Amino acid sequence: MKKKGFKKIWRWLRFVLLFYIIGGVVLYFTQDAILFHPQKLAADYKYAFDIPFREINYPVTDKKNISIIQFTVADSSRKGVVLFFHGNRENINHYASYAPYFTRNNYEVWMIDYPGFGKSTGERNEQVLNDDAYRLYKMARKSFSADSIIIYGKSLGTGIAAQLASTRDCRRLILETPYYSIAALAKKYFFIYPVDQIAKYRIPTYSYFEKITAPVTIFHGTRDGIIPYHHAELLLKNSKVKDELVTINN
Repeated sequence: MKKKGFKKIWRWLRFVLLFYIIGGVVLYFTQDAILFHPQKLAADYKYAFDIPFREINYPVTDKKNISIIQFTVADSSRKGVVLFFHGNRENINHYASYAPYFTRNNYEVWMIDYPGFGKSTGERNEQVLNDDAYRLYKMARKSFSADSIIIYGKSLGTGIAAQLASTRDCRRLILETPYYSIAALAKKYFFIYPVDQIAKYRIPTYSYFEKITAPVTIFHGTRDGIIPYHHAELLLKNSKVKDELVTINN
């Protein structure tokens, strides 16, 4: 009787273990689909926005193009530029509504689409995201001094923005709903798996804070259902006295 009971338990354990392993394999190979939700656009797609803009297509190689939209202001009133790194959804069309907040205050806004988003093409990985951010910065430096550049990251883009600000000078870094790291965020949803070992994207925002010299402003809501508020609090532990957290209650 005991032997039969042991066999039954062993069968269940094998089933649970198999289910766990299959789940881990699926998680590993679907990371991009979980993290990124792009919407591609045809190369001949025509953007239509209510404020002045320029479309830039930056061919890096035959297989890689970076799509950039520059929301512009008059040269006579221009104070600087905001390099805007958006979240993980759709493309620039989805985030264009942010631009007027800055253009009405005489700052241009330059938005970049990540590979696979909008008209941007080519391979996508963590290093590519950082390299493309640097390319946008180099483009901006041809027209603006470092103290006229604001780096802005939203959600997914906060880690990319922080990495750029940790290696390049700017007037200010602004982060909207940042994460401590992608691995730390993944643990919230997939806590039963060793995400530190299987994550293809780590984006350790916390480690960049130690190298950022510009002042940092963080905006985060206390009831954020995707990136918990405590991620912002943890980041401030690695920050400077002049950094600030703007808490949005409820």
